[in-house]
Amino acid sequence: MTINDINPILLNVGKAYHNADWNWKNVCSPFARIYYVSEGEAKVRFKDESLIELSPGNIYLIPPFANHSYECDGLFVHYYIHLYEDFLDDRESMFELCNLPRTIQSADGDESLFARLVELNPTMSLEKSNPKSYDDNHTLLQNITKNKSRHISLQLESQGIIYILLSRLFGHTTTSFNIVDKRIVECARYIRKNISSPLNIKKLAGLACLSNDHFIRLFHRSMGCTPLQYINTKRIEKAQHMLISDNMSVKNIAFALGYDDSSYFIRVFRNATGMTPTKYKKKL
Repeated sequence: MTINDINPILLNVGKAYHNADWNWKNVCSPFARIYYVSEGEAKVRFKDESLIELSPGNIYLIPPFANHSYECDGLFVHYYIHLYEDFLDDRESMFELCNLPRTIQSADGDESLFARLVELNPTMSLEKSNPKSYDDNHTLLQNITKNKSRHISLQLESQGIIYILLSRLFGHTTTSFNIVDKRIVECARYIRKNISSPLNIKKLAGLACLSNDHFIRLFHRSMGCTPLQYINTKRIEKAQHMLISDNMSVKNIAFALGYDDSSYFIRVFRNATGMTPTKYKKKL
C-alpha cells in the first residue's frame, strides 16, 4: 500500500457536546469514524462485545461496517470526523490491509488539528447526533457532493490535516498480513473484482498455482481467515453498498452476489451485521 492508495473523502466534521445523551444502538455505517475526546468519558461496545473506553487526550477509530453501540452517562465532549472510501473492487481498502489501532494517544497539537478542520468546514457538521438522522444513502451522496464542491484551498488544507491524523494511526500499525505472499494478495484482488461471479477453492488455488489444501492454509496464514470467510465478508460489504445505493430487492441482490439461496444470504448478512438486509435497508 502507498499513499496513492489512500483517498479518504470527508463526509462530516464537528465538535459535539453531550450529557448522558450519546446512547445509540447497533450502528453500522459504510464510513469510518475518528474521534478526539476533550472532556468527559463514554464507551463504544462492538458486536463481538469488545469495548473501548473514550477519555480525553486520545484518538479513536471505528472502521467502516463495524457494528457497534455507544454508552454515555455523563458529560462527553468530542470532535468527530467521518471518512468514506470509494468502493473500488480492484483496490485494497486501508482498513483491510492494515491493522489500524482503535485507540492511540494523541500527539501535541492534535486537538488544534481537529479544531482547524472544524473551522475550515463549518457546513459539514452534523445537525443531530443520532445516526438515523444522517446515516442514509441520500445524506451520504449529499456529503460527497458537498466535499467535492468546496474551494480547492479548503480541500487541500482539509485533506492535509486528515492525512496527518491518519499518519498517527498508521504509525501504530503493521500490515494485516503475517506473511505477505503475492499469490494470496493477487487472489484477494481477484475475489474483490469478481465478487459477483461464482468463486470456488479449486479455481482460486489454480490461480495461485497451489493445491487446494496448501492454498487454504496459506490464505488463512496471510489473511487471518479462510477463503470462504473472506469471500462472504466481501460479498456482505458489497451488499451493504448495494442496499444503500441500488433499488434492488434483497432476493435480487443475493443472486447478483452469487448466492443461489437468498435465505442463506440473509443468514450470512445477519450474522455479519446483526440485522437482516431488509432491516438494514429500512434503517437507511
